[in-house]
Amino acid sequence: MDRAFEFVGHHPFLFGILAVLAVMFFAIENKRSGKKVSPNTLAMMVNSQNAQLIDIRAKKKFTTGYIQGSRNIPFTDLKDRIEEIRAIEAPVIIICDMGIQAGAAIQMIGKDSVYRLDGGVGGWQAAGMPLVGIKDVPAKNKGKSKPNLLK
Repeated sequence: MDRAFEFVGHHPFLFGILAVLAVMFFAIENKRSGKKVSPNTLAMMVNSQNAQLIDIRAKKKFTTGYIQGSRNIPFTDLKDRIEEIRAIEAPVIIICDMGIQAGAAIQMIGKDSVYRLDGGVGGWQAAGMPLVGIKDVPAKNKGKSKPNLLK
């Protein structure tokens, strides 16, 4: 650890270049992956600006639970429907599982008023927001007694 401080002390110019490059990397990466919208902001944008929600998860995942008002355009079909999305005048919010794939979708669409849900559906649920269409799965041991391990 002492050697690291010694290196920084002897080479401040190199350390400064490293710091500038790190800041530039994160700034460019953040811009490239699109503007993020928090779950609370998403709800406000839908209510005030009539934002359109597009869920790019696979149809099977979409049917297990989705954000109310969203429509499903799987990522694999996105290239064929880009012009349809670009024609939407209201803000568009792209939704995926964790918010990562939505960044790639935003790059493909290439429009200023397209956002991605920060954290995706996982972030939405972590914020305590409900999903529509979740099927109730019965408990595995429903009606069965717990095994006795003391026998």
